Amino acid sequence: MRSKFDEQLALLHRELIAMGSLCEDAIRVSAKALNEGDPALAGEVSDSAARIDQKERDIEALCMRLLLQQQPVARDLRAISSALKMVTDMERIGNNSGDIAEVVTMEHIGKGQDTLNIHDMAGATIRMVTDSIDAFVHSDMELAREVIAYDDVVDGHFDRIKKELIRRLGEPGADGESAVDLLMVAKYFERIGDHAANIAQWVLFSILGHHEDEAREA
Repeated sequence: MRSKFDEQLALLHRELIAMGSLCEDAIRVSAKALNEGDPALAGEVSDSAARIDQKERDIEALCMRLLLQQQPVARDLRAISSALKMVTDMERIGNNSGDIAEVVTMEHIGKGQDTLNIHDMAGATIRMVTDSIDAFVHSDMELAREVIAYDDVVDGHFDRIKKELIRRLGEPGADGESAVDLLMVAKYFERIGDHAANIAQWVLFSILGHHEDEAREA
């Protein structure tokens, strides 16, 4: 009985890794579409978001089977409950990536347009997502803590971009539509960073059995 349960836990681990990989792909494609001003490329993100949604449902069903059909000990319960929390944040990362792509398809942000170093913010956010998944894969508490701390870097990017957009909106002939779209994109990246920090928090919980800090809301 225990060997079957361990097999199902291993499957859960693989499914979480697969979902994390889908999230990384979605955010990378949306960031590339933004950087290149490519609405066609942005349109591909919706397919990734749909696959992420399906993966969330599959993992939730697997977690429910583990809880109902087996008798997990405390350590197993932490792993399963953490998985349920992590997939929620991963699904939201997929949604936010889709939101960024949708903004690109509106074509208010043109190719080559000054995007206020949002690509730097995107790179920082992608790093957070990748490292949070790696922290889970390797049960790496130090990397998880680094992800949580690095969220301040992403927040700093957002604050600078917001202030610059406010300044530009006060200039004669300001492009309001483009400015609003850029602010929305920056906010979506900021939210993705929060979700990556949440994943890192749940990695720590699954190992330690308690939170080192409260999970962030976004």
